[in-house]
Amino acid sequence: MPTVDVVVECPIHDSFRVQQVAGMFDVPLTEKSRERFQVELPTREDEWQIGLIVGPSGSGKSTIARHVFKDGLYCGSDWPHDRAVVDAFGVHSVRQIIDLFTAVGFDSPPSWIKPYHVLSNGERFRCDLARALSVVFEPEERTTKVTLRGSTTRREHTKGGRDERVVRRVVANGGRSRLVVFDEFTSVVDRNVAQVGSAALARAIRRGNIPCRFVAITCHYDVAAWLAPDWILDMATTRLERRCLRRPPLILQIYRCRVEAWQLFKRHHYLSGSLAPSARCYLTTWDDVPVSFPATLPVMGRKNHRRFSRIVTLSDYQGIGIGMRSVEAVAALHRREGLRINVTSSHPRLIRHGQNSRNWKAISVKRLGSSRSKSGKFAGYRSSAGRSVVSFEYIGA
Repeated sequence: MPTVDVVVECPIHDSFRVQQVAGMFDVPLTEKSRERFQVELPTREDEWQIGLIVGPSGSGKSTIARHVFKDGLYCGSDWPHDRAVVDAFGVHSVRQIIDLFTAVGFDSPPSWIKPYHVLSNGERFRCDLARALSVVFEPEERTTKVTLRGSTTRREHTKGGRDERVVRRVVANGGRSRLVVFDEFTSVVDRNVAQVGSAALARAIRRGNIPCRFVAITCHYDVAAWLAPDWILDMATTRLERRCLRRPPLILQIYRCRVEAWQLFKRHHYLSGSLAPSARCYLTTWDDVPVSFPATLPVMGRKNHRRFSRIVTLSDYQGIGIGMRSVEAVAALHRREGLRINVTSSHPRLIRHGQNSRNWKAISVKRLGSSRSKSGKFAGYRSSAGRSVVSFEYIGA
């Protein structure tokens, strides 16, 4: 394991107040303040995906990161006040931006169309994280020199007597060679948001949804188990540990509830805040805190057949599978009652889950959604006309 040796210096500017502080607290005065950090770190040739540099303020975390990972360090950027966050990702496609948002647990389309400055601290943190990770979808220019022999094309003569031409190739993305280093990771958010956001990010990277290597720099030790890094450098002790921590168990409780519980979740739903009075509602809690709300309704014209009409997970708890775990628990309950149960959605994360899970079977793909004329026969019914949607039926036990 290579050793990194970094020495930092700064001048001491003499003044009356500096002399006062030095005298009051017996601080030795020199022309320069000098500090040295010696640590071990994995190289890029080693097998790892996620790293963590942790330690108290002033322990040298950022100094080491700037020295070792300067080419991948995210330094932040300004967000426009007059545009939605979805419009602040340059040339990236909408699909790539949505993948980035969902990868960091920012799963709220109503918030995607808002400016950055009106979002909550937790949503801003996830937007910053998504922008830092957006580098994995940017074209990467690689420069190579090709030796030419017997060519009649224009050539560049080199001192070695060989004719070489500089060739630049643009590669779609850098794959796992891309490095993203994020300083002050989770420093400005609630600790629940920090832990859930860490787990969502680790999940996306390890599944290959975000093809990169990621290094988090933070003074908060509580994210380590949720981020589950391959290595941890603790600057308090300057010790490097190679390990992959096991994420704490996620224990959810799901209760049948009244329609009134919808009030806590309705503004977070991306279609409508309304809910049919006849809906069968369920509340999911984590450590006695409400986190998710699924509700079902009868399928019109079909006996013993229901569908999910609402699935909402609060923004601070998105990205680690709470919503779909709640949905599958409720779907399993319906199946035990002898009912068929469907879910229809245009959300990429739900569609991806349904395609990859053995518990769901795709039964319909509608690129233009359902018919307006058909749904117009029922008052208050909001169709999927104009939206590409996929329907799945739950077939699990």
